[in-house]
Amino acid sequence: MVCTHRDTIKLEDFEPGSKGCEECLKSRDRWVHLRICLACGHVGCCNQSKNKHATKHFEETGHPVIQSYQPGEDWKYCYIDSEYLQ
Repeated sequence: MVCTHRDTIKLEDFEPGSKGCEECLKSRDRWVHLRICLACGHVGCCNQSKNKHATKHFEETGHPVIQSYQPGEDWKYCYIDSEYLQ
């Protein structure tokens, strides 16, 4: 399968929304790993975290492509196509 949502990736530089999960920082909660939305820069926690804010952001906005926001990782994932992007 080939992801058909690459056009949602914002190519110009943008500032990440925060240095940690935006919602967890507000509620003083913890996360396991971070993901960044490639449409708007929202930083949310991964599905291994109890709050799953990155997935909730996708469900609320429809922004389909995220990237790992962990140091040394650069993989991308499309929620709609359930596919990792090369």
